[in-house]
Amino acid sequence: MLGQLRSQFQSRFGRAPEVGVRAPGRVNLIGEHTDYSGGLVLPCAIDRDTLVLAARRVDRRVEAFSLEMDQTGGFDALAPARRGDWLDYLMAPVFALLERGVRVGGLELGIASRVPLESGLSSSAALGVAVTSAIDRIQELHLEGREIATLAHRGESEFLGVGCGIMDQFASALGRRDHALRLDCRSLEITPIPLADGRLRMLIAQSGVKRAVAGGGYRERVTQCASALDAARCAGILAKEGSALRDLGLEDLPALEKALSPPLLRRARHVITENARVDAVCAGLVAGDLEGVGELLAEGMRSLRDDYEVSTPELDLLCELGDAHPGCYGSRLTGAGFGGCTLHLVRPDAAEQVAERIAAGFEARFGRRPPIVTARAAAGAGDLEI
Repeated sequence: MLGQLRSQFQSRFGRAPEVGVRAPGRVNLIGEHTDYSGGLVLPCAIDRDTLVLAARRVDRRVEAFSLEMDQTGGFDALAPARRGDWLDYLMAPVFALLERGVRVGGLELGIASRVPLESGLSSSAALGVAVTSAIDRIQELHLEGREIATLAHRGESEFLGVGCGIMDQFASALGRRDHALRLDCRSLEITPIPLADGRLRMLIAQSGVKRAVAGGGYRERVTQCASALDAARCAGILAKEGSALRDLGLEDLPALEKALSPPLLRRARHVITENARVDAVCAGLVAGDLEGVGELLAEGMRSLRDDYEVSTPELDLLCELGDAHPGCYGSRLTGAGFGGCTLHLVRPDAAEQVAERIAAGFEARFGRRPPIVTARAAAGAGDLEI
């Protein structure tokens, strides 16, 4: 893919790129819809990258092409304005840098990606981190990984209007090979958690149901969490110094049942129990208790389906099929839901059998075979040899 992208860059712009960067997608093991409530998450970067090649221009235009979409376009680097197409995702990091006071110069960009779009594997975060990294290299800003992640998040959250948490960008920028990252979304403290060496494989199954994070369902959940927080505060359940659902614990659930409406209770209960599951999964991985980890994944899936209501029949079936195989430790949807992918932790010697069982069962129900890939926890964003 890099060779083809380099060739297209040379053909379209008449010169070789000056810098090349890569940024991976991510899969989240546990801790879904907790990030925007200041909670805990456990993502890992995966070996599916977005690539960006870049060169300077003498004017202030950004001109770009996408290898997969076979599209070109451009915009003024000093006046990014949303237009409702793929270029918005390139403008978002430029917007964030301008907000920080960095004057972004003209650029030529070539983009290619192996992170499936609208799949729940954070293709948008990978692109944002990659573009931010490319600008950093071109303009010699010397940004650290955390700064790149924060800028990419600001662009997606504010410019694109997603209102997302910081998990995706931090995982893409700071991922560590063969490790998941326990990320505290409030303090931004990161603790690497080793994945069980030789005893674990990750399967990712694509439901074929495309999702858009900026869609109404995601925004509605963010709003409901804020409403649940306000109700808990008004009922005196949340201490005055509390600022997020993160500040509520399992011991608060009986009181919340009396104070919150049924929909808000379900949302809050998911966030509270999911935070507890993150630490339990971390402990299980460190101890090598993969059966216990799998049970926690299945428990999280039930919470996402029933309390947070972000699953679909396709996602439900993929998880049911995976969990029915003895070689699968546990399954859950990964990402924001409403479509996208499922994650299955499996024994290495059973990976092919589990994948075939899932694909065959899904085809029997929906008439098509879902793409299923094996993923490995990979390093975060970095430079390409071009």
